[in-house]
Amino acid sequence: MDKITQYLNDHPYDELHPSEIANILKDLNEKSFHEALQEIPRELIADVALELPDRYFEDIVESFTTKELADSVSDLESDDQTDFMQELEEVDEGIAKAVFSQLDKDDQADILKLKQYDDDEAGAYMQVEVYTANLHHTVHDVIKEFAQLRRNDELENVNYLFVTDEAHNLRYGIGLDHLLVFNFDQTLEENINQNPEKYKTVMGYDHDDIRDIVQKFQEYDLSSMPIIDDNGILLGRITSDDIYDIINEQATDQMYHLAGVNDEAEEDEDIFKAGKSRAVWLGVNLITAIIASLVIGLFTDTLQSIVALAILMPIVASMGGNAGTQSLTVVVRQLALGDIAQHDAFRTIKKEVILSLANGFLFAIIMGIIASIWFDKGMLGIVIALSMVINLLSAGFFGAMVPLLLKKMEVDPAIGSTVVLTTVTDVVGFFSFLGLATLILL
Repeated sequence: MDKITQYLNDHPYDELHPSEIANILKDLNEKSFHEALQEIPRELIADVALELPDRYFEDIVESFTTKELADSVSDLESDDQTDFMQELEEVDEGIAKAVFSQLDKDDQADILKLKQYDDDEAGAYMQVEVYTANLHHTVHDVIKEFAQLRRNDELENVNYLFVTDEAHNLRYGIGLDHLLVFNFDQTLEENINQNPEKYKTVMGYDHDDIRDIVQKFQEYDLSSMPIIDDNGILLGRITSDDIYDIINEQATDQMYHLAGVNDEAEEDEDIFKAGKSRAVWLGVNLITAIIASLVIGLFTDTLQSIVALAILMPIVASMGGNAGTQSLTVVVRQLALGDIAQHDAFRTIKKEVILSLANGFLFAIIMGIIASIWFDKGMLGIVIALSMVINLLSAGFFGAMVPLLLKKMEVDPAIGSTVVLTTVTDVVGFFSFLGLATLILL
């Protein structure tokens, strides 16, 4: 606490960014946390709440009046206002209604408009606050109006001017650096007509999948993107800071799904909910483990005759599982980044099979020699070597094929892939090792 107190003395809350305040609050114990909340400038309450993990949200809501919350929400941009109100509804619908009723009519309309979109649609992530200029306005008037809005703090993070026609249809996009070299006495249209192709802008539709929007941001290195409806009318914009958040969320989802846990359940403070989510996948894993054990049970006599097989058996399964996980992780991530096209499946599978097969031969030779020397049985070394080649080959093949197949079925490739892959590598590993041992050693 001494370091934190000293830091706050040197940097008052009103001089800090909301994310810096959030980082400070996370380091405090429960008592100090609630005391520190009261020091937050009231206009930053909602901003700080959105920067903190979800588990802190209820504490913040309970620490302030609905009027204080409403005043703070009114200072947010429309997309953040919507995020705050949706999270508030999940915590307490009564408080959410009270806060909403105290917002002005324009803010209420913006929130209701954005809430109409599904979570995976671009419209749910856009800001409706967007500065536009008409084709027939002179550059001088546009810059004058823009400067006035900026001085009044009515605009934030604007580095791109969207140009519309009389019907509010989006026509062009102009970077502010280009705007400054235009002829100030001419209209935007007269300036643009000198090289119209240069000012064509990358845009998205309000019902586009947000993953497609993220891909466009990465492909074209955008800082913002205009969002239009089916008639071409400009509705708002999505900015890069929102895209960074979406990318982080997608990466987190993938890591959770690969581990067989639910991201929403893990972020919830309800232990039962998180435990239930994990138990489902552990139950599935138990079934797959039983299947692998049944395969082992088919070779009971072989195991009783050669005890060394029981010692070496986990090595085969483990190597296959790790090789498969490598292929699986690479393919799932490449699918998420859009690096694998629909016609690319064969190339991807071929690459992973070749890599796994090469490693299979390498470690088959190493393990074959070790097993032969360890148990003084040359044929045992051959058995485990052949088994490792077979298992790593299947690991590479299924590690690439399973996520590609799930993607084809329009299922998140990360969900369930590890369970399927583990089952395959265990079954193939045990069956090939014990089967070859039965044929060759007995």
